Amino acid sequence: MSRILLVDDEPNMLSALQRALRQSKALAGAQIETFTNPFDALNRICVCEFDLVVSDFMMPEMTGGDFLQALKDVAPTTVRIMLTASTDFKTAMTAINEAHVFRFISKPWQQSELEQNILQGLEERQRLLAEAGKTPSAADQEAQRLEDEEPGLLHVKRTDDGSIIL
Repeated sequence: MSRILLVDDEPNMLSALQRALRQSKALAGAQIETFTNPFDALNRICVCEFDLVVSDFMMPEMTGGDFLQALKDVAPTTVRIMLTASTDFKTAMTAINEAHVFRFISKPWQQSELEQNILQGLEERQRLLAEAGKTPSAADQEAQRLEDEEPGLLHVKRTDDGSIIL
């Protein structure tokens, strides 16, 4: 199951982006988390590994380029995608060169383009993991297959003493 993080200072934009990803059949079952504050998102990334991050460029607390640069340092195998309304060529080049952004998507996005770029980003993530020697084991792949078939199957709730709650 893919884990995707969305970061944008505008809650309405985050909702629209999340809705667009949830409507995609190809991304069904993906776990999506959203943050309006890039610092909170970086804190979450330090606790939980994400496959892909989509970040807005223009945010008041920190630019998307700075956020994705920090992300690159913390989680180098997480694929980074920049989303922006800016058409400034320098913005794109800075993001690509400094933060190694995988794709640069302009607002407003086309649903098919967004979906295709996310899917390509997830494929890139697999390549980066393999390159880093973190290829999922056969057991992890089987667990992923089972979770894809029956979402929630592997999430076991336990009591404080370790007993399983049915």
